[in-house]
Amino acid sequence: MYASKSFEIVKEQVAAILAEDPKLHAGAIAQTLEITEGEVIFAFPQELQQRISGELAKTILEDLPSWGPVTTIVHSMGSIFEVKAPFPKGKEARGYYNLMGKDGELHGHLRLDLVTDIALVSKPFMGQESYFIGFFAEQGECVFKVYLGRDKKRQLFPEQIEKFNQLKQQYS
Repeated sequence: MYASKSFEIVKEQVAAILAEDPKLHAGAIAQTLEITEGEVIFAFPQELQQRISGELAKTILEDLPSWGPVTTIVHSMGSIFEVKAPFPKGKEARGYYNLMGKDGELHGHLRLDLVTDIALVSKPFMGQESYFIGFFAEQGECVFKVYLGRDKKRQLFPEQIEKFNQLKQQYS
């Protein structure tokens, strides 16, 4: 992944920022340091993130529909788009991984060839335990993220935490 600064310097800067404010979101840290969100996430301490090859994107996406309701997030030019629904099944065609969501689910066309890195992140967010799978392009730009789902009481689904941890173990 491209680094606008030395990786060791970024790690030190991220660690210092997290020591001061552990709840801070990676996007905010990236803005402060003027680097990409991917550069920040991959500089997180090992207990917060695990980096795996982007070549596994299709394999992970093929399994996600079995996880149940999740929150898929796409950031674009300062705006945030969220879809809270089961991740849809997909298939490859014409250079894209095409998401075939039902009504109310996510639809779209993903360029998986541009995903170079995947982050498995477990870091508190807004005062709550949080887990997500982030898909990143070569320069560290976030393509999209899939957060584990929550029930009506805002509790994470335990079976999704188990699947997330199995994913981490499988690719460690």
